[in-house]
Amino acid sequence: MTKINFIFDKTKSSLIYKKKVLKSHINYSAKKSDCFVVAGGDGFMLQTIKKNYKFNKPFYGVNCGTYGFLMNKYQFKNLESKIKKSKQIIINPIKILATNYKNKKIKLIAINEASLFRQSRQTASIQIIENKKMILKKLIGDGILIATPAGSTAYNYSANGPILILRSGKLAVTPISTFRPRKWKGKVVSNKSVIKIKNLQPKKRPLALVADNIEKRNIKSLEIKNYKKINITLLYDKSTNLINKIQSEQKRKKN
Repeated sequence: MTKINFIFDKTKSSLIYKKKVLKSHINYSAKKSDCFVVAGGDGFMLQTIKKNYKFNKPFYGVNCGTYGFLMNKYQFKNLESKIKKSKQIIINPIKILATNYKNKKIKLIAINEASLFRQSRQTASIQIIENKKMILKKLIGDGILIATPAGSTAYNYSANGPILILRSGKLAVTPISTFRPRKWKGKVVSNKSVIKIKNLQPKKRPLALVADNIEKRNIKSLEIKNYKKINITLLYDKSTNLINKIQSEQKRKKN
């Protein structure tokens, strides 16, 4: 028997799912369970993973949100059987070390992306370095984002960034509404790279950092790299496999 720790969002559809599924399943504690079943949308899934990844147990998402890119289809019948037959996908987050204008250090992780963008009417003025090599001496625009393969179909895709294959070993460096240089569309880098971003005018042009769903303001600089020490296991039905979803988005983008 698969011991499940159910975690529910507070939305109406998630609470309906909770009422149905707990009629036939025991809700074990995180420590005693074999896996997590997360009922909600993508945002709630990311939030739950960050709170519970240290248990080193897989996550099976049930879509009670809208699109549910990280989730499986809404279902509560034969749940244990579906979990046993599901395919494992292992992903790594990115590690972010930021410094604000008061020189306070901020440590975060992101599963989808880290975005650095203007927090006032003033455009962002930033410098981007990869492994001590200058990518851009000065970027003027709304900001920049660094996306993982798992997150490349989210905000990155909306910002016209590339969709990355899940096991590509790459990160996408994508500008947000570039003003100068207009023709720069970003860069795909190795996930072994260390990306450093500097706010060239932190007082005049303050920037906000968003790591998935966590925001920090007045950022002066940040360093981003792949966090190999953390392995997050996601479980997917054959029909909702994350690799298939990414490939589907790639085909849609080409068309």
